[in-house]
Amino acid sequence: MYELSGKQVAFFLPSLRGGGAERVMLNLARGFSERGLQVDLVLAKAEGPYLKEVPPEVRVVDLKAKRVLYSLPGLVRYLRKEMPDAMLSTLNHANIIALWARRMSGVPFVLAVREAAAMRDANPSKLRERLMPFLMRLFYSWADVVIANSNGVAEDLINICRVPAEKVRVIYNPVVTPELFARAEEPLDHPWFRPGELPVILGVGRLTKQKDFPTLIRAFALVRKERPARLMILGEGEERPRLEALVRELDLEEHVALPGFVDNPYKYMKRAAVFVLSSRREGLPNALIEALALGTPLVSTDCPSGPAEILEGGRWGGLVPVGDMEALANAITAALNDKKCPDVSSRIKKFCWNQIVQEYLKVLGIDA
Repeated sequence: MYELSGKQVAFFLPSLRGGGAERVMLNLARGFSERGLQVDLVLAKAEGPYLKEVPPEVRVVDLKAKRVLYSLPGLVRYLRKEMPDAMLSTLNHANIIALWARRMSGVPFVLAVREAAAMRDANPSKLRERLMPFLMRLFYSWADVVIANSNGVAEDLINICRVPAEKVRVIYNPVVTPELFARAEEPLDHPWFRPGELPVILGVGRLTKQKDFPTLIRAFALVRKERPARLMILGEGEERPRLEALVRELDLEEHVALPGFVDNPYKYMKRAAVFVLSSRREGLPNALIEALALGTPLVSTDCPSGPAEILEGGRWGGLVPVGDMEALANAITAALNDKKCPDVSSRIKKFCWNQIVQEYLKVLGIDA
């Protein structure tokens, strides 16, 4: 065990709803805590399925704000009272609040903001999303360091959001953990995954427009014309009614399952015949890295950014154009027919938890 360093680090984010950014912050909080740091998980609102996964050594601070914007006064009060040595925030709207909170609090500490999504090719439908690149251009330069989770995100921060290049640092997500492999081996009691059943194509992610699950469903309909298979999409979100309607329209009710959010998606990934990422844009998709680490055959859209970086241009899985259901179907069929299992051990080292935790400690100026 590490000895307590006396250093206090705060992690600020909106909530612990099930998502990639939340998973990253949990993994980092655990890693920091295990190295003897005092860790506070400061949430605009303490809610979400990941709350029960917070390590007992990590303190949860609930600002009880109805919206992230309203958490600003509470975050300022927290900073003045606790005076942490460093703070890491994630998700752009929370990052803006963190930057203003430091300025208003007058407390000196190292502040890093983490950006996890590509800005290019975005098609924002909400006012906040239209304003966000402008706000990032105005305020991200206030951070001591701006962490991008992929080279593509870093390029967008510099070229679109005009963040000074010397402030941008690329650090991959701490996705590959011992728990990932342990949880993947847990029993899976689902009839589709019993021996002798049809191959299951798996998608994982929030049911949002960004993930473009309609293209995956349409591609699956084409796959079924070539060979029997099933499709399961794990996750929850506002696009559920549209996806369910599309499944009915294509007469696929018996072959497509949308179980919602599950606590352990890894045991599904481990047993899936193919894992598919159909997104329009990403930052560095955790689920693709997790499926890669578990040795599952992979197919992904070549969206900005992340998939091509993770798969090294197609070396570790199929890459297809965004929104092209025929190309996606062909790649899925090829993956179903390919029985080769490449050794991914050398590739997944780039995303290993211990290494990434050390990189975050370094940019925050903490020795632990």
